[in-house]
Amino acid sequence: MNSNKLNNNSRIILLLCAILLIVVLFVPMWSIQLNAPQYPEGLGLSIYANKLAGDVDIINGLNHYIGMKTLHEKDFPEFIILPYCIVFFSLFFTFTAFLAYKKLAQLLLFIFISFGVLAMADFWRWEYNYGHDLNPAAAIKVPGMSYQPPLIGYKQLLNFGAYSIPDIGGWIFVIVGLLLLSVVIFATKFYMKNNSIQSFIKSSSFILLILSFLFVSCNSIPPKIRIGKDYCASCRMTVTDHRFGAVFLNKQGKPFIFDDPACLITYIHSNHILPAEISSIYFTNYIGKHQLIKVENAILIKSKQLQGPMNGQMAAFLNKDSCDLFIKTFSGNVITWDQVLK
Repeated sequence: MNSNKLNNNSRIILLLCAILLIVVLFVPMWSIQLNAPQYPEGLGLSIYANKLAGDVDIINGLNHYIGMKTLHEKDFPEFIILPYCIVFFSLFFTFTAFLAYKKLAQLLLFIFISFGVLAMADFWRWEYNYGHDLNPAAAIKVPGMSYQPPLIGYKQLLNFGAYSIPDIGGWIFVIVGLLLLSVVIFATKFYMKNNSIQSFIKSSSFILLILSFLFVSCNSIPPKIRIGKDYCASCRMTVTDHRFGAVFLNKQGKPFIFDDPACLITYIHSNHILPAEISSIYFTNYIGKHQLIKVENAILIKSKQLQGPMNGQMAAFLNKDSCDLFIKTFSGNVITWDQVLK
């Protein structure tokens, strides 16, 4: 077999990538969510390859008060250019699959990665201008304040929590890039003879390993609670006590902050949140530096002597000695998270 050619498995993967890229034209590529006490259900902005969707009008109305530019599709030349770029790459993947040249796949990888870097840089540039270029005659002005949304992750903007993450189309781009990378790697370094099943299994395992690492990394960003600034997702009160804070992250890594474990429990029950929808839960260590600790590492105590901001009677401890000392001094019982949820 010609060592300069891609095997059939690689060609199939490239054709699959070409199809996936066409799907990107019809699904949102990026999502920005805004949460604030006056909008308990949150506001959402979905960015497609050629349009904006979601609560655009409401967001524009809020932006007017703080001097930010309103969002209009005609102001984004990217909405004209991006669909053509996506179609170009879909055709390029198809072309490479049929010719099956390794060097062509390597060139495609270089161009695809370069496009991704440029696209993210352009997105960051837009966010920077959007958050910094403010109208000096705005009704609400905070000296030194800018409103640039986060590129990826969470950021507090006044009383709004802004959460930015790739949507379906964005994740498809990531997956396509990883698939293409795997094709190039196995074509140049780990090529197997006769298009063997073993080769395909190894390639698939490599891809799954990278994808798993990517999603775990995105969902493992430690949350933070800003005392006096963050709002409880359940009771909408400002978080004021270092000892009782709690956070739950959904499967997309979005944080929901609570001022009392009781509020967290109420939120989970009232919204019918299933365990499969929860990525992780954190509690504030009741003593010491009040760092956030995962529920798996926390020792939970229920005691009448524990009075949280919303009259909860539960707190978390990281150290068993500290836990035993509290129970000996004030009384209380150690309970499990499963018992708490019942």
